[in-house]
Amino acid sequence: MSCCVTDTSKKSDDIAASTPTPKVKRPQQVFTLLVEVGRKIGDGLPEKATGGALMIYASGVDEAEAVRETVAILKAADLAPLDVSGYGSLDERLENGDEISEEERALMTRALDENSVVVAQMTPFFE
Repeated sequence: MSCCVTDTSKKSDDIAASTPTPKVKRPQQVFTLLVEVGRKIGDGLPEKATGGALMIYASGVDEAEAVRETVAILKAADLAPLDVSGYGSLDERLENGDEISEEERALMTRALDENSVVVAQMTPFFE
């Protein structure tokens, strides 16, 4: 009496077809994001501010990944992200005719080199 049944009818082609193919590593890019934040205790915004906006350079294989990482980091930093607007990658911005200063390029390079999120500017909102 056998306790286990083994299917030996699988062909080597079936096994090769079911083997996952290795993922191709996509290159990181830097994306420009504008994030609007609301108020939250400990957010570091001025006392009478109603919220704020952050200009951010974030790395990712695509803009969606850059947004996800940015939102996660801002939440961990006790900020309350409300809305994220994407302005594209460095290449996309250049194709659109955007002028990008050396200072901006340096911050973008830093985000790419460190695979990070760089807050370039924080502007509080007041009523």
